[in-house]
Amino acid sequence: MNEKHQPNVTVGIQPFCELDENPAHLFRVMPGIPFEQAYEQVSVLLGYIRHLLHEGDLADDHKLLGAAGYLSSLAKAVMDDIEVARAGHP
Repeated sequence: MNEKHQPNVTVGIQPFCELDENPAHLFRVMPGIPFEQAYEQVSVLLGYIRHLLHEGDLADDHKLLGAAGYLSSLAKAVMDDIEVARAGHP
């Protein structure tokens, strides 16, 4: 095994932003990000998502709601990547 697994960092395998029905993904989580920094970014994203959902619902603005959906898929990818790393992905 050539790759050395670093503890408590993202592995960089979780994608987000699927392109239609194509299995290709436009973005993915970067490897080597310390969990603490990744959790911090997820917390910031969740704050923005909450705001977008609230404002989008009040204004019946589907662009805001769509942006919230997009950002939530990013936040989920980061959290999923952390969980994969914790499970011991090489």
